Amino acid sequence: MEEEKKKMTFQLLLSVLTAVIGSLQFGYNTGVINAPQKIIQSFYNETWFDRYSEPIPESALTSLWSISVAIFSVGGIFGSFSVGLFVNRFGRRNSMLFVNVLAFVSAALMGFSKMAASWEMLIIGRFVVGLYSGLSTGFVPMYVGEVSPTSLRGAMGTLHQLGIVIGILIAQVFGLDMILGNAELWPFLLSFTFIPALLQCVMLPFCPESPRYLLIIRNEENKAKSALKKLRGTTDVSADMQEMKEESRQMMREKKVNILELLTSPLYRQPLVIAVVLQLSQQLSGINAVFYFSTSIFETAGVKQPVYATIGAGVVNTAFTVVSLFLVERAGRRSLHLTGLMGMAVSAVLMTIAQALQVQVPWMSYMSIIAIFAFVAFFEIGPGPIPWFIVAELFSQGPRPSAFAVAGFCNWTANFIVGMCFQYVANLCGAYVFIIFTVLLLIFFVFTYFKVPETKGRTFDEISAGFQHTAPGIEKASPEEMNSLGADSEL
Repeated sequence: MEEEKKKMTFQLLLSVLTAVIGSLQFGYNTGVINAPQKIIQSFYNETWFDRYSEPIPESALTSLWSISVAIFSVGGIFGSFSVGLFVNRFGRRNSMLFVNVLAFVSAALMGFSKMAASWEMLIIGRFVVGLYSGLSTGFVPMYVGEVSPTSLRGAMGTLHQLGIVIGILIAQVFGLDMILGNAELWPFLLSFTFIPALLQCVMLPFCPESPRYLLIIRNEENKAKSALKKLRGTTDVSADMQEMKEESRQMMREKKVNILELLTSPLYRQPLVIAVVLQLSQQLSGINAVFYFSTSIFETAGVKQPVYATIGAGVVNTAFTVVSLFLVERAGRRSLHLTGLMGMAVSAVLMTIAQALQVQVPWMSYMSIIAIFAFVAFFEIGPGPIPWFIVAELFSQGPRPSAFAVAGFCNWTANFIVGMCFQYVANLCGAYVFIIFTVLLLIFFVFTYFKVPETKGRTFDEISAGFQHTAPGIEKASPEEMNSLGADSEL
């Protein structure tokens, strides 16, 4: 415990918090579009009327609104798949700095869309900020995982999820009618994203580049040592340097791993399957169904002020992310993920019972609120934070950028599917829609129990070695062949 306290330095905290501004942007832009829905739809109607001298047809309005919401995820899919193009060419820190250009462009497009009477600008702005968010969900966990010491990597990794949920909460609060969610100020609500981008641009130059990138990718030992000294707050960084040099030596024995090689090589199959299934467990858990449609769920449950109940869910979301921050290095990743999945499954069953019986039993509306709050709380204990940073732990430097691209692509695609399909499925299944998520949660629980290793307190190299003996084609290799494969091939 004493050693962990010693390793938490001001420079490390500054670097991680600065990076996590990108996570906050992702959360903000996920949640911001929901509160002003009716106001923006009125803007679409007025603009349509000005152009065509007739009110917008209902089908056209539904299509425009669906595109406005879903195009964010489409941008995210493209962005997440492009992570590898940036991080090895420009570095982790500089990549985060450069992509703020996208945040500024999107803020301008959305902020001036009302003045220009153009819903096209708003939709393009949503796509561009989705592109930015998709890139950020790759850059941030990678940078945070690489600058953090092994003993604090889980806790620091949880800050990515904390940034996301704080962003969602800020969007919910700012979206209130009395603040920015009104007919006059909604363009600023959507363009607010330029303020965190500006803040990150000012702060990033004071943060060191990832020492792992400097040593292993750029082969700049002195710069890597200098960055480590700043991050660790000590002149003795020999243990960290030794660990990275060993990883570097192993990497030199193999070529870089692109996405195609990652997908086709049996050496990476097991950790890749784990990374992808954990990402799916986050999105297909039903959490976004709750966040996208919580207001209507609370309305259906008979809650009189659903918008405040939704903000309440956001507060619970943030509070339990902080709880996870303190638990992740004590309880471990695997056990927290299992607890979260099972807790969500039980909450989903309670939610279903409450919604099915609310007409006959009026007090069931309170059970709905409690079940939704519990659902959100258990999500943040495990499935919320863990899938993001465990990708950095399962892969070494060689395949890590490609692994982040594939994992991010799967996460955003699942996000898009849930966002597009939930309303239709909910109309079809009624009160029983969350039974689908219960079944999925139980499947993910079984997978995690049997397939996911514990990574708490283990170096990247030790985690890699854990997959060495189970990868096809490795079992019968000689010791010399095993060494030539290196850390990345061990995966």
